[in-house]
Amino acid sequence: MSVPVPSRGNGGGGDSVVAADAWTRGRATSRDVVAGLSVALLIIPQSMAYAELAGLPSVHGLYASALPLVAAGFFASCPYLQTGPVALTALLTHGALVTIATPGSPRYAGAAALLALVVGVTRLAFAALRSGKVTYLMSQPVVRGFTSGAAILILLSQFPSTLGMTAGESGLVGNTYRALSSPEAWNLAAAALAILTVAATLLARRIHPLFPGALAAVLGGTVFSVLAGYEGPIVGDIPGSLPPIGLTLPWGLLPGLVVPGVVIALVGFAETTAIARGFATQDRAHWSPDREFLAQGAANVVSGICGGMPADGSLSRSSLNRLSGAGSRWSGAITGLAVLVFLPFAGVLSSLPKAVLAGIVIAAVGGLVRPRLLFNVWALSRIQALVVWLTLALCLLLAPQIEQALLLGILLSLGIHVWRERRAGFHSWMEGEVLHLEVMGILWFASAPRLEEALIGQLTGAAGVSEVVFHLEGLGRIDLTGALVLKRAVDEMRALGIPSSLKGVPPQARDLIDNIFGLPPATYL
Repeated sequence: MSVPVPSRGNGGGGDSVVAADAWTRGRATSRDVVAGLSVALLIIPQSMAYAELAGLPSVHGLYASALPLVAAGFFASCPYLQTGPVALTALLTHGALVTIATPGSPRYAGAAALLALVVGVTRLAFAALRSGKVTYLMSQPVVRGFTSGAAILILLSQFPSTLGMTAGESGLVGNTYRALSSPEAWNLAAAALAILTVAATLLARRIHPLFPGALAAVLGGTVFSVLAGYEGPIVGDIPGSLPPIGLTLPWGLLPGLVVPGVVIALVGFAETTAIARGFATQDRAHWSPDREFLAQGAANVVSGICGGMPADGSLSRSSLNRLSGAGSRWSGAITGLAVLVFLPFAGVLSSLPKAVLAGIVIAAVGGLVRPRLLFNVWALSRIQALVVWLTLALCLLLAPQIEQALLLGILLSLGIHVWRERRAGFHSWMEGEVLHLEVMGILWFASAPRLEEALIGQLTGAAGVSEVVFHLEGLGRIDLTGALVLKRAVDEMRALGIPSSLKGVPPQARDLIDNIFGLPPATYL
C-alpha cells in the first residue's frame, strides 16, 4: 500500500536528525501539545461521522477517540501515528454487526465495544508472538481491490444522509436505491449542506494544512440547523458525560465476532503499518511493527472497555500531526485528553445535521476510489488485474459482510501464487552421451513430480545416455519433498548404471541437500 507522506522542511541533514530523534524521544514537548490539539479539532467531527457510518450513535466515536489514544501513546513506535475511528474499520464494523443487532440500539453499541475488545486482544496476541509482519500476506492487488470496493460502499452508504433521508432496514444497496429513486423525499437543504461540507473540507487543505475545515463545517452546520429550523435528520441527544467504563457487554455474541474481529485487526493494521513505514522511510528512522501491534491492541482494548468502537491509524490525522510539529508519540495522547475534556460539552452538537457528517465521510474516502489505477493494473499484469477486480466485485456483492470478500481475495491471491510456483521449468540438452537437465524456479511438493516426468521424457527420447547432470544454478528454493524427489531421481539413474551428479547447488539449498544426500559439499561439481 502506497502512503503519501507530507514533507517537513527542505529535507536537509539537520531536518533528518531532528525527525529521527522524534522516534526515540520519550517526553512530551510544547510542540506535541500544539500538534495534539490541532488533531483534536479534526478527530472530533471525523469520529462522530465514522460512528454514524458504523451504525452507532455519534458519541461512541468520541469514546473511541479519548482514552484509547492515551493508551496507544504508552506503546507506539511511530511518533506521528494518530489512532481512532477510520472509515474502513467503521464499514467493517457495520458489516460485522448489522446482522446480529439493530443499528443504533444499546445491544448494537455493546456489540461494537465487544468487537473492539476482540480486535484489541487479537493485536496484543500478535504483538506477544512478534508476528507484526503477518499483514504482508495481503498482496497489493488484494488491498487495492478491497480498498476501492469498500470506498464505493462507503460513498453509497452516505446517499440517504446526503439527501436528508433516514436509512431504512433494506440494507446498503436497498437504502441507496430507495434514496435515489425517491426524489420527492429529497431535502435540498441537506444536499446543500453535504456539498458545502465536502467543498469546505477539500478547500481547507489548499488554504492551509492546519485549517480545520471539517470542524468549521460542523460548527457552521450546527448554527444553521438552530437558526434556520433545519428539518432533516440530526445527530440528536449526545450524553454530556465521560466514557462509561466497564465490561457489561453482550458476551453471548462473542462467537460470531471472532472472525470479523481478526479480519479487522489485520486489515486495519495493514494500513497502520503502511502509514508508520512511510514516515519511517522519510525520516530514515527505525520503527517496530510489533510495537505498533501492541499500541493498537491496547487502544482497542481500552475502546472496548470505554464503550467505543474498533480503532486504527488514520492517514489524514497522522499527516496533520506531523505537519503540526509533533515531536513524540505523546502527541496522540494529548489529542485523546483534549477529546476527553470536550466530552462533557459534546451536547452542543446535538443539532448537527447528519448531512454534514456524510459530507465529512465523502471528503475523506472519495480519493480512495482510483479508476485510473484500477485500469492501469491491466497493463502491468493481467492476472493481478483480475485479482483486483474480483476482490472489488466481491466487496460489492457480499456487502455488508465485506470481510468475506477480503478473505476470498487473499485465498485467490495465494492460490495464484501456488499455481505459478508449481510450474518449475526444466530445460534439457545432450552433449555427446551426457544428458544435462536444468531446474529453474522453485522445486517443492507441487512441482517436484514434474522433475521425474521431465527426466523420463528425455531418457525415452534419447539413445545411449551414459551420464546425467542436474544443473541447479537456476533453483530458487527447494523444500523437503523436492530434495527427496531429486535424490530419488539420482538413485534411480545410478541403479540403471548411469552416473548422476548435481552441479551449481545454490547456497540456500545446500544444507537441505547435504542432509538428504548425506554427502559433503565437495562431492558436488
